[in-house]
Amino acid sequence: MAQSDPPGELLVILRHAPHGSSWLREGLDAALVAAAFGQSVTLLFQGEGVMALLEGQDSGALGQKGTSATLEMLGMYDIESLYVDAAALARFGLTRDDLLLAAEPLEAADTPAILAAHPQVLVF
Repeated sequence: MAQSDPPGELLVILRHAPHGSSWLREGLDAALVAAAFGQSVTLLFQGEGVMALLEGQDSGALGQKGTSATLEMLGMYDIESLYVDAAALARFGLTRDDLLLAAEPLEAADTPAILAAHPQVLVF
């Protein structure tokens, strides 16, 4: 975490892929609701959650909505602090250029600092 970043009130950790469950969508919804009520929200995409940031997310095999429309709304809710698990990017062969939104890669060693900077943490 950069020294100039002010701590947010709420950290939402998104660990699930865009399709196959409702965890990712529920996490994004929780973040949007918190932001709508004036909380400062930071998102951390970990593990398979980084797949949500890939461009071209369509609906899932079971007709689940894609997440790209929700992700594109984050700026309207002033959710601009986005982090992505650097190890997960590497594991899936991705770079920052593959992502729909600009997210700061976060090394595992820096995760405790992000957690400590947020008094509220939700994990989806």
